[in-house]
Amino acid sequence: MDRSDLQQLSKEQLIELVLRLQRPEKNSRTSSKPPSTDKKEKRENSRPGGAKLGHEPHNRQLADDPDEFRDHVPGICEQCGGAFSLDAAMELIGEYDEIEIPPVKPYVIRHRRFACRCAHCGSRAKVPAPAIATTTPFGLRIHALAVYFKGFQALSYERLSGLFRDAFGLVVSEGALMNMFIRSHIRFKVEAEKAKVVLRAAQIVASDETGVRIEGTNSYHWVFHCKDAVVHQPDYSRAARVADEMMGGHKPAVWISDRYSAQQKHGERHQTCLAHLARDTAFAFEHGSDDLPFRFRLWLGRAFDLAKEVATFTASTLARKKRELEGQLTVLLTVTTQCDLARQLQAKIGRARSQLLTFCDYPGRVEATNNTSERKLRPCVIQRKVTNGYRAMWAAEAEADVRTTVDTARLSGANPFAVIVNALT
Repeated sequence: MDRSDLQQLSKEQLIELVLRLQRPEKNSRTSSKPPSTDKKEKRENSRPGGAKLGHEPHNRQLADDPDEFRDHVPGICEQCGGAFSLDAAMELIGEYDEIEIPPVKPYVIRHRRFACRCAHCGSRAKVPAPAIATTTPFGLRIHALAVYFKGFQALSYERLSGLFRDAFGLVVSEGALMNMFIRSHIRFKVEAEKAKVVLRAAQIVASDETGVRIEGTNSYHWVFHCKDAVVHQPDYSRAARVADEMMGGHKPAVWISDRYSAQQKHGERHQTCLAHLARDTAFAFEHGSDDLPFRFRLWLGRAFDLAKEVATFTASTLARKKRELEGQLTVLLTVTTQCDLARQLQAKIGRARSQLLTFCDYPGRVEATNNTSERKLRPCVIQRKVTNGYRAMWAAEAEADVRTTVDTARLSGANPFAVIVNALT
């Protein structure tokens, strides 16, 4: 827009343009933007470090099975200087653990192949070559460590190679690491297919997606999960096709997601993430010009309170509380406002009206937010920031299958590294 365009605007249009330009940028508290994009506060306004007020101290528990005991006993009496005998009665007054990791170095098994000459016929007999002669020299736990550090500690190939060299004294090239991931992929793909079967039979499914670079293009990392399975899926597209292909024709009773159009109409009913609407409400409340966003904020607060206790109410009480919230929402959606931000918020909540209180009909089974999906995507976002994505789609798919295997096992409290070792066994 140049000077001539501005001269053609009316006074009211100019005022509206200036007001829009003066609106502050959205942050993680008033939108779905991640906290890492927020501008840092000045040092004098920032929160002090250390434990927060009211924080209860936590001390490390003693190990259940220590490897060594070192007893410290008094030799002489501090009062009279007399020596204690070896069989003097003692009382245990304190125990303290000293923890150390012993030096870690590769354990090398040299396979030697021999040939013998027969004393009877003179022929030379050779033992068949062991399997290790034609496969990788790196064992199962080295593969598991590589997969774990790459996928769950966000190490690049270069840094992972350096870790093996510096910490373990093992030289592993970046190409060897890549071959480890290729060899391991088939094991995790099998486990990922099992998780997909569970997902496609679930009655309540939640999903979300985040951006990622794959082969130099803007792509997406999707996550789908139910109470018994978590499935990660990379794709070049953010379209509804991805969710349709993942579900394989299955339509769950409830689908939980944000308001993005590609996440809609995959379930018989839908639960919109109230946390997303709460952030939009916070922005309109802070920068709007009337009290309607504040009233929506109070309504969302009551909805969150109901969601926290939803499993404790009887069916009749829950139905009554839901009707009360629906009635209050009806009033808010019919309020007339002159504030653009309030009108936009009102329209957004109005479009999602039928999807806001679905959790009331499935107490304890459907969450009011999609925060669980966002938490499952967080490691993927960290990986993206550290490594800047994937050079090939097979690498993205391989890592997604690893995350699927581990995150599904985590639902039952499994140890991530142990899960990786078991999958490779």
